[in-house]
Amino acid sequence: MKRILLLICCVSLNWNASAVEVGGVKLPDSVQVGNRDLVLNGAGIRTKFFLKIYVAALYLGEKAFVGESALNQSGEKRIALHVLRELSDEQMLHSFNEVMVANQTPAEMQAMEPQLQELTAIFHAVKTVKKGDVINLDYLPDSGTQIVVNGVQMGNIPSSVFNRALFKIWLGDKPAQPDLKQKMLGM
Repeated sequence: MKRILLLICCVSLNWNASAVEVGGVKLPDSVQVGNRDLVLNGAGIRTKFFLKIYVAALYLGEKAFVGESALNQSGEKRIALHVLRELSDEQMLHSFNEVMVANQTPAEMQAMEPQLQELTAIFHAVKTVKKGDVINLDYLPDSGTQIVVNGVQMGNIPSSVFNRALFKIWLGDKPAQPDLKQKMLGM
């Protein structure tokens, strides 16, 4: 009996030691996207005007410490957004669009217009995200970017070019928040 209790305690301690907590959000150190296991590369808190907006976590097939390396990594990827305060669809879209424009040329933005319209339709369908909601932005090479809110797939946007532009919001040369980019890159 003592051995069983000791084993249970050891397993519990190991499980807790591998869990990462950021901003009160417990993040798994690995996830499965498609048929691939991904590891937590890094995570941090997105703030704006001293308000905590969400915890962003980057999951990759192998660790990357440079934004361009993470963006260029082949295969499945995930950016998970753990919402810390209520946000409307318009707030999310405005924030995403503002940083995408900063990281793309006008011609690149124009070429992605159909995908941007799909993104807009998806967030209009979601309407509002609340504290505790989770938005997964999963890239699957064969189908594109799946947008999943609280475990429900809200849409899929084809195109690796669109995914790269979307992930540049956090990992590009002009990210939404430079210190968040560093934390997502494990720095």
